[in-house]
Amino acid sequence: MSRTQLEAFFLSIGEKKFRAAQLMKWMHHEGCDDFAAMTNLSKALREKLARLAEVRGPSVVYEGASRDGTRKWVLEVEDGSYVETVLIPADNGKRRTLCVSSQVGCSLDCSFCSTGKQGFQRNLTAAEIIGQVWVASRSDVPRNDSRQRPVTNVVMMGMGEPLLNYDNVVPAMQLMLEDDGYGLSKRRVTLSTSGVVPKIDRLSDDIDVSLAISLHAANDELRNELVPLNRKYNIATLLDACRRYLDKSPENRQVTIEYTLISGVNDQQEHATELAQVLEGLPCKINLIPFNPFPHSGYETPSRNQCVRFQRWLDELGYTAPIRMARGDDIDAACGQLVGRVKDRTKRQARYIQSVQLDAN
Repeated sequence: MSRTQLEAFFLSIGEKKFRAAQLMKWMHHEGCDDFAAMTNLSKALREKLARLAEVRGPSVVYEGASRDGTRKWVLEVEDGSYVETVLIPADNGKRRTLCVSSQVGCSLDCSFCSTGKQGFQRNLTAAEIIGQVWVASRSDVPRNDSRQRPVTNVVMMGMGEPLLNYDNVVPAMQLMLEDDGYGLSKRRVTLSTSGVVPKIDRLSDDIDVSLAISLHAANDELRNELVPLNRKYNIATLLDACRRYLDKSPENRQVTIEYTLISGVNDQQEHATELAQVLEGLPCKINLIPFNPFPHSGYETPSRNQCVRFQRWLDELGYTAPIRMARGDDIDAACGQLVGRVKDRTKRQARYIQSVQLDAN
């Protein structure tokens, strides 16, 4: 529940609405799910809450730790489906970025992403989205400072397309920003989209967070192949929406462009030149992501030297383009590797398996 919803709840049970802030701090700051332990609430109120309500996060069915410090949780949500969330440490543990899922599976079918090959079941609720932050925040993540939070940044880059679950994603992000929630800076909450243009325009009116664009190609012909949504909202239309989003931002901001490098597909000098041209005039930085392989994808990861060459070409053209090396790939937690357990109502997973079997024969 949002603060407003909690205030209405407390008023509906004959209590003062300031109780909402107290309860939020217990849930989100302390990770507490036991009303009896909420000692600044009266005993009568604690007993009333125990009768009327519950604080329950998603069940953890798997927790894995990578050799590089990345941690992954597989979480069971209400209908028995599994989703995944990943915590990535950086800067000697000072920054811990949580990659959060928004859907069970993904309704898009990007050709280089194993998550999309699982098909799509449903949208996650706001509770199931914020529940991922709640689980990670309650974990025994080592901290350099006892005052430092287990989660310092959130990226909506896990399973699913966030803007196709708009009505649940935005309230969850608002709780991430809420002081009595997780108190994250709007610069530390990032939504990544493949380009749902109407919702980008709506987003700027409803919440101020950082925006990332899953681009991966600089011409429509190639992007149509890699990101099928491009057939509906092409590159020019998408980048115009990014400019409108930045125009509404009260501060000097930039868009993050995500570009997965795929060997022989989009990693040559002409691709770098084309990318620089199409992004001209857009305040942005480019994250270069070497392709994370999965079985039967048909794609290969560029060599380290090729990734560095591509980075150098962009640098010479005036663009900041760090290479984001795979994190947690030994526990299938790297970008594009999250799969979970999806009761695929699109039948995409069955078609994909069938096509792999036909190729094998």
